[in-house]
Amino acid sequence: MSLDFDEQYYKDGYQLIVGCDEAGRGCLLGPVFAAAVILPQGFHSDLINDSKKLTAKQREEAYKIITENAVAYGIASVDADEIDEVNILNASRMAMEKAIKAMNHSFDLIITDFVKMKGYDVPVIPLAHGDALSQSIAAASILAKVSRDHLCLELDEKYPQYNIKKNKGYGTKDHLEALKKYGPVKHLHRFSYAPVKACFIEKVSLF
Repeated sequence: MSLDFDEQYYKDGYQLIVGCDEAGRGCLLGPVFAAAVILPQGFHSDLINDSKKLTAKQREEAYKIITENAVAYGIASVDADEIDEVNILNASRMAMEKAIKAMNHSFDLIITDFVKMKGYDVPVIPLAHGDALSQSIAAASILAKVSRDHLCLELDEKYPQYNIKKNKGYGTKDHLEALKKYGPVKHLHRFSYAPVKACFIEKVSLF
């Protein structure tokens, strides 16, 4: 797919387009991250693509390119406790709103990766498969993903039993086995998620 979705809006007269995306929505632990990015009109880099299609090294390189060239960008997160309280969709939306605010820059259009947002005096376009169609959203997906991966490395040092460095908090076989063995950690795991809830109930029932 081509990442030229933004071009039609530049042609319509929009100049400052914000791309928004999140990372970590399906994880069993840690915050959900979001990023908002305004790229210069006409900017292009072959490394800016859907973050899931890039290697970790490519994402790191792309992160540097984006942060060095963006008109503005913001990165924010919402922690596991709040995810449990408001649900992951609302938490993702909250993280995006915080990231947009963190840019501290004016804008005239917002494009999200299929997340509806209200309360803005500019058009908001929730675009299905946005990270594969919009360069701005792809850039945001990279910033969010790299930021969350960096946190996962820190969490791995604190909680090595869950192998977070490798699984990034997703429900992989090793993570699920660790949950069954050690149980979930308060303020780290998302207790509203079924695999975590099941392991918590199972651990509690043993005592």
